[in-house]
Amino acid sequence: MHPTVTGTTPARGVRKTSIRLADGRELIYFDDREPFLSGTATRSEIDTRSLPVMHTRSDVRYDVLTGEWVVLAAHRMNRTYQPPSEENPLAPTRPGRPPTEIPAPDYDVVVFENRFPSFSQPPAGTVDDTTADPAESFVDGEPLWPRRRTGGRCEVVCFTSDPAASFAELSQRRARTVIEAWADRTRSLSAMPSTRQVVCFENRGEEIGVTLSHPHGQIYAYPYLPPRTQSLIRQSRLHREKTGRLLLADVLDAERRAGSRMVLTGEHWSGYVPAAARWPLEVHLAPHRDVADLAALDDAEADELATVYLELLRRVDRFFPGVHRTPYIAAWHQAPVGADRDLGRLHLQLFSLMRSPGRMKFLAGSESALGAWINDSTPEDIARRLRDVAS
Repeated sequence: MHPTVTGTTPARGVRKTSIRLADGRELIYFDDREPFLSGTATRSEIDTRSLPVMHTRSDVRYDVLTGEWVVLAAHRMNRTYQPPSEENPLAPTRPGRPPTEIPAPDYDVVVFENRFPSFSQPPAGTVDDTTADPAESFVDGEPLWPRRRTGGRCEVVCFTSDPAASFAELSQRRARTVIEAWADRTRSLSAMPSTRQVVCFENRGEEIGVTLSHPHGQIYAYPYLPPRTQSLIRQSRLHREKTGRLLLADVLDAERRAGSRMVLTGEHWSGYVPAAARWPLEVHLAPHRDVADLAALDDAEADELATVYLELLRRVDRFFPGVHRTPYIAAWHQAPVGADRDLGRLHLQLFSLMRSPGRMKFLAGSESALGAWINDSTPEDIARRLRDVAS
């Protein structure tokens, strides 16, 4: 099957080109350089691999003890894990090397459908249908254990074609292109009938289980509200009933008044360590304006975000003495799609499992079994260190 270009659109200094890979998955180039930006060059590369169409069927089961949904995706068990550099599936396809997930010999930013997604996806060109067969509505026919097919979508975001780079090392221009890609995908995925929340996130470092070292992130279109979002929406609803105001906006205002946990402040964004931080390194980044998601940012907010986010990541990399690249998880929490959207607010949660150089925080009995968190530091000390390592 030869993939075909399905559209090319310039927007905010980025040219977007969508193609189909050999197995029907979508891949989108976000180009910010000439000659692609002016349209004098186009993306015409073809995925030459012989790939069978992946048939995935995740199962989502309800945990009656916690009120949470659990995704079972057995097809991910044997997904690619730490391949040698010459077999990097996220590198560009270059002469003399095996073809990769990206047919082009170079790229700026690329987004494509995950070949091993957590959520079920219908075959290319079909309608997303998440309606469960009534006969499969319960595990073993027991009403205690509801189940359903997922829907949703999982995408991979490659921040750069350089496998040795990191997000913190991107130029401001390239970081802005990544933000544009996040916003574009948030807009598109939010329009899917099954989507309840879109989350963009990056896992970095073998210490936290990253399977591919190439600088990349992921975008999940969740077909249900994840547990943390459910908790946030519950607390936000209670806060609005009590005060008439938005919880996350009040949190940001309170942190800015207190000042002791503030890390950085711009015209449109502020970074702070939350007063009840759970991790030995944790920082949140939020816009000053009430914004539902990345797609709702205006040009000035998106431009400043590219600068502020890079500065924050570079401070994180200087946080631990002697550690060149701090392992971290960075997740963009966005407002739910549909019901309760007015109770959510865009914000970044970035945290590290590292508690000191070479030592990780393991989630043992208290955290894993009981959900009772114990931090080995204080939010004020974390914020102080992040201010001290400013460039």
